[in-house]
Amino acid sequence: MPVTTVAMLTAGGLAPCLSSAVGGLIERYTKVAPDVRIIAYRNGYAGLLKGDSVEVTPEVREVAGRLHAFGGSPIGNSRVKLTNVKDCVKRGLVKEGQDPLHVAAEQLSRDCVDVLHTIGGDDTNGTAADLAAYLRSNNYQLTVVGLPKTIDNDIVPIRQSLGAWTAAEQGALYARNIIAEHSTNPRMLVVHEVMGRNCGWLTAATALAHHQWVKSTQFAEWLDNSAIRWDVHAVFVPERPFDIAEEAKRLRAIMDGEDGVNLFISEGAGVTEIVSAMEAAGEEVPRDAFGHVHLDKINPGQWFAKQFAAELGADKVLVQKSGYFSRSAAANEADLALIRDCTNYAVDAALRGESGVVGQDEERGDDLRAIEFERIAGGKKFDVSVPWFTDLLRDLGQA
Repeated sequence: MPVTTVAMLTAGGLAPCLSSAVGGLIERYTKVAPDVRIIAYRNGYAGLLKGDSVEVTPEVREVAGRLHAFGGSPIGNSRVKLTNVKDCVKRGLVKEGQDPLHVAAEQLSRDCVDVLHTIGGDDTNGTAADLAAYLRSNNYQLTVVGLPKTIDNDIVPIRQSLGAWTAAEQGALYARNIIAEHSTNPRMLVVHEVMGRNCGWLTAATALAHHQWVKSTQFAEWLDNSAIRWDVHAVFVPERPFDIAEEAKRLRAIMDGEDGVNLFISEGAGVTEIVSAMEAAGEEVPRDAFGHVHLDKINPGQWFAKQFAAELGADKVLVQKSGYFSRSAAANEADLALIRDCTNYAVDAALRGESGVVGQDEERGDDLRAIEFERIAGGKKFDVSVPWFTDLLRDLGQA
């Protein structure tokens, strides 16, 4: 069955790939199937439910390549789960008694869409999987092809999600400037909180990027301008247990010797302990439509700061989060190359009528393919035994 109309949407949080992925899809269709009509649903699944779409005009096609230079998404995002009926009704996206999956399917049918491209993380593509299953079981003829976006790099079974490399690079740049704040106060504890709800890959990769910068930079080695003072002193990720008392002893020695300590922590590290304490106190734990804890409202970074400040004898504590800075950046060269490979494959798969999420399949020899929706899942754990991470910990004296 020939493809005549293609739709796309971006959803979930930002990542340094959304704008480029949209541009890449438009460029590829323009090159290999120029007669295919392309529309974009604004603000993710919310736009799909409301029928809010825009046409990709010939003028837009001509300048689509410019999108590679930008962060954010040109077509907008939202967090909507089509199977969370209550939330969709509450937000006015569907009426009481309506099934959001049915509303979405009917909108796609009215728009004569043959292919839907979803660009997002595990929640986005999980919702795409629910939609694809609904479409199949209700005889809607539609191909759904997803692209994996998450700076956490935590989608099963995808080796490398789009935007994650850039986010680590940008997080290290952010850290470089934040750590310079150590010169404003003696005995400074700097806590750099990095995004990563269940997966510590981004925190580890960000810490490594900063550590490599320190090793490659010529310091004056005079007073506060020294490599050890600017370096990472500890990395905390959800997958690696830690003993606060033991870590405090090691870090106290650094504080006494260098007049400051720099911690890199994943926002998911320590969450179990924080949530347990809140529930034990009878407090309501804030959660989103997907049931995830609102990490910005429970402040893991502040929790870590409280655990260590007194033990280290810190005179001042600075907690800073690099998440919004990192996830809003334009894709770097490594990500641009991966995005190009994935968008090209996604278009070709769509034209073949092949549904799935395009990525390097870890369970199939890292082959780039349209991975079956039923195999896509979130919460992939970071392997803390990988050599680059164990080498980092050894360098930091944290092994």
